[in-house]
Amino acid sequence: MAEKYKRDDVVAARVITLCDGPGCMHKGSKELLSALKDGFREKGLSYRDVKVNLSGCLGMCARGPVMIVNPGYTIYGNVGKADLEEILEEHIIKGKPVARLVIEENHLYNKFFRVFGDVGFFGKQMRIALRNCGIIDPESIDDYLALRGYEALARVLSSMSPEEVVEEVKRSGLRGRGGAGFPTGLKWDFTRKAAGEKKYVICNADEGDPGAFMDRSAIEGDPHTVLEGIIIGGYAVGASRGIIYIRAEYPLAIRRLEKAIKDAREHGIIGENILGSDFSFDVEIKLGAGAFVCGEETALIHSIEGSRGMPRPRPPFPSVSGLFGEPTLINNVETWANIPVIIMDGADWFSSVGTEKSKGTKVFAVAGKVRNTGLVEVPMGTTLREIIFDIGGGIPEDKKFKAVQTGGPSGGCLPEEYLDTPIDYESLARAGSIMGSGGMIVIDEDSCMVGIARFFLEFTQNESCGKCTPCREGTKRMLEILTRITEGRGMEGDIEKLERLGKTIKKASLCGLGQSAPNPVLSTIKNFREEYEEHIKEKKCRSGECRNLLEYYITEDCVGCTACKKVCPAGAVTGSPRERHAIDIEKCIKCGQCLAACKFNAVKTA
Repeated sequence: MAEKYKRDDVVAARVITLCDGPGCMHKGSKELLSALKDGFREKGLSYRDVKVNLSGCLGMCARGPVMIVNPGYTIYGNVGKADLEEILEEHIIKGKPVARLVIEENHLYNKFFRVFGDVGFFGKQMRIALRNCGIIDPESIDDYLALRGYEALARVLSSMSPEEVVEEVKRSGLRGRGGAGFPTGLKWDFTRKAAGEKKYVICNADEGDPGAFMDRSAIEGDPHTVLEGIIIGGYAVGASRGIIYIRAEYPLAIRRLEKAIKDAREHGIIGENILGSDFSFDVEIKLGAGAFVCGEETALIHSIEGSRGMPRPRPPFPSVSGLFGEPTLINNVETWANIPVIIMDGADWFSSVGTEKSKGTKVFAVAGKVRNTGLVEVPMGTTLREIIFDIGGGIPEDKKFKAVQTGGPSGGCLPEEYLDTPIDYESLARAGSIMGSGGMIVIDEDSCMVGIARFFLEFTQNESCGKCTPCREGTKRMLEILTRITEGRGMEGDIEKLERLGKTIKKASLCGLGQSAPNPVLSTIKNFREEYEEHIKEKKCRSGECRNLLEYYITEDCVGCTACKKVCPAGAVTGSPRERHAIDIEKCIKCGQCLAACKFNAVKTA
């Protein structure tokens, strides 16, 4: 068995790259790796014949586990252990891809980042920040160096002054990808010119939005890109110390960052006299405890200093007085990942991508009711429709699209009429939402918009640090009103109260969390007001998600099997065997047990 195939039988030296991101790991990629080793033994293959790499997330989370076979860049999706025999036999040995598992083939290259084919999931993507994710082994500095890694840093240290680096970033038009969209080069310029004995550079990797995994995946798939951007930023502003603030719930990202820092230090890329220059810079990791508010830069600074993570009024801005009172440059993971590309390909090229006011690309975590959930990176100006239907594949089970929520828990819910809105900072703001850090949740016709608004407001209310009254008390009052409405106790005037409270909180809150917390409520009132009115006036939820607004009844299809009566915990079901049963509305606690137990479809809701 092991002698059946000799090395000469293998068509060409091949490389198998297996996704090791959390999504694929959850679906069994670790078991696949073990099964691959067994398969090699059975086929008489060795690692001289076929090299096996682990990579970060390629973005195709709905199709995991994902496996790539080179040469040819064939992508296999939903690979199971039962498929390995066929892949090894047909593709690795005979050179014939297994068509039933192939997602996409024949991809193109452009410069040193990837542009994939013109169809399917990658058709309208352009990968700059994620250019190496899913391609390289994230724990191999050699893989990164092979794709021009740290070449931008070498260029900066050998031939550019700090002022020239800042000007290049300014000319690129790059705006902060953490949500606010402040011009990155301008922030760098403020920090460079600020007076201080010490200066710090911080990478904000405290990603806390529900359904968001952009920064985590970028670090897990290509930590050296982020590290290179941070070092370049330190050189540009005159800092000697960098800090990566990352939440402790990201163990894989932390491990890979630690490995990247260790390898970079051994190669003379971090530490004293980097690459033989006069510039010295070190990087350390600080773990956050998971407070959403620490994504706000002043709260993050307080956390690093050992204080409770709470924002402070600005000015002074961190660029002038930040960590330990010294000038501090803070950017998020995606922003840092763009820096090496800007230096290597130039500001003019980078600014040619995107729109007039929003340059480059943006990474989104697409989740919710969409076929192709996962991570995408598109040029600014791509429309919501293109992401949801062309890249995302549309709504599962042919359900009708209802809304898309952009910008995380502080974003707005946009209905179908906004599907052709181009994705850039200004267009989304005019539509009533925000870019945020890149969360995008798709909502279908079966969802209750009042319930969704309540879900997001409950999250932000729980995460409020409590420092300022508008956020602390205002969001609590809004949540109380929303809870009443979803429980069938809504009153005339509640909608107007929500609008007044929301507008006040937006104007008076101290930080961005409070200022944007009412957005889901205000946007759903604006775009789905009729659902609020139904909940309040008719005590009905058209989607059936608000349990307290449901009324259970039994139809003539009942055969009197007594199954519903047996499972009812409140004794609300009455009736004799082989006779039609009934439900006492006064006793019914709307638990749904009768609906689940009925085998004759006789229990209904209204």
